[in-house]
Amino acid sequence: MASIIDIKLPRSIASALRLPKRNAKTQQQKVLKKLLKKARFTEFGQEYRFDEILLSKNIEKGFQQLVPVFDYNKIYDQWWIKTLEGKPDITWPGKIKYYALSSGTSEASSKYIPVTTDLLKSNTINYIKQLISVFSYKQANKKSLTKDFLIIGGATNLQKGEAGWFAGDLSGILAKKRPFWFQTFYKPGGRIAAIADWNQKLNEIVDNAHKWDIGYIVGVPAWCQMCMEMVIERYKLANIHEIWPNFGVFVHGGVAFEPYKKSFDKLLGKPIVYVENYLSSEGFIGYKMKEDRGIQLVTDNNIFFEFVPFDNCNFDAEGTIIDRPEVKLIDEVEEGKEYALLMSTNAGSWRYLIGDTIKFLDKEKAEVIITGRTKHFLSLVGEHLSVENMNRAIQDANDHFNISIQEYTVIGFPYEGYFAHRWYVATSDTVNNEALMAFIDNKLREINDDYATERTSALKEVFIEVLPPETFMKFMELKGKLGSQHKFPRVMKGRILLDWENFLKTGKI
Repeated sequence: MASIIDIKLPRSIASALRLPKRNAKTQQQKVLKKLLKKARFTEFGQEYRFDEILLSKNIEKGFQQLVPVFDYNKIYDQWWIKTLEGKPDITWPGKIKYYALSSGTSEASSKYIPVTTDLLKSNTINYIKQLISVFSYKQANKKSLTKDFLIIGGATNLQKGEAGWFAGDLSGILAKKRPFWFQTFYKPGGRIAAIADWNQKLNEIVDNAHKWDIGYIVGVPAWCQMCMEMVIERYKLANIHEIWPNFGVFVHGGVAFEPYKKSFDKLLGKPIVYVENYLSSEGFIGYKMKEDRGIQLVTDNNIFFEFVPFDNCNFDAEGTIIDRPEVKLIDEVEEGKEYALLMSTNAGSWRYLIGDTIKFLDKEKAEVIITGRTKHFLSLVGEHLSVENMNRAIQDANDHFNISIQEYTVIGFPYEGYFAHRWYVATSDTVNNEALMAFIDNKLREINDDYATERTSALKEVFIEVLPPETFMKFMELKGKLGSQHKFPRVMKGRILLDWENFLKTGKI
């Protein structure tokens, strides 16, 4: 089967139209060549001999040999800082007009991620493809796609730098640069979208909710859930469909949705379709094509992907990548193995470690699941506990106890000459703490052999504290990360752990 914007056509028609079959390796070769050609006269392209790479017999291998791997600090200190000074043609042609502010879930200071016009155009193409892909969902209410789209994101009122650039949440930049033809459908509209104060923005959305016919909601699960709960409370509704009867599609990303699904279902009057996308400040990486499948990487647009095996050979105990890691191309990966993702994009990111880890479900179709973050895992004694493991345990606990754990985080610490984990979970439901911890512990032993082994030796104990959801929200507010794309860290280490422990003791950070 070949495709146009991922719409499958019969082979006979595809052959008649001479459409090429979807081949991730070939697509990726074309993407890399296009990126190198466009950037070869930049300072970065001259430094790393892009012209020479383009003349190589094997462009991908030549690219890997001549261009080093970068994390944020390395590429910022050597290259991106120049763009903030207003200098053009550094890692991508022209001046950078927009920067996405991204602090991830643990960094103390904001990262400035370049957002170019080329990247925005590529993202728009991917949004359209994702929208069309909803038709492949059997349960999708097609009528909802003709109604209003509510996008709950960052403020479009961006901060201006001395060199003339603008910076803010990526969702705010995307909303500000939305296509003209989308204006009719877009909610909450330009005025409300520009509000920087998150609580004020939510209240304005709630005030206007009765005026809109929402069919499609986009945003981070925690904040969208909060918004719908406020709407239901304000208008004294039994469920959100009493005010938005055509609501049929929720598009989410950034965090695993499983811990939130039970809470979402309680807010609904009828089933909806949940569509997962994979969007980062550096680019639109992929999206789900069907309910029961993985996320399909977008291999034919603007991102060249590479994959670093996530193991002790390529990363240290803190999740920091080594200087010359082993790197695989898309046709060299293995299904079921965990990889850290490298990206080269049309915003001037080159062999850039975004910090996510993934596994391939289907190599041929480039379908993956997100398993966590390179720095957000626990392995004090070799237990190798990933965010994917934690999410599965929490989801099963929700189902088993019929509760809704809306947020959680885990820490590791020395304990009685050995080590221990402590879980902090957020729920408004009543649950026996000891029973909940025992269930999570046993579930992790089932799904993670390393964890099971260490629980009989060096990982001596596990503890749990059940807290109100408001505790987690208050901490995020004090950290200046309330709303939009900010996510609560699933594993706490370093400075943010000290702030969290101080907050629980004093209510301050």
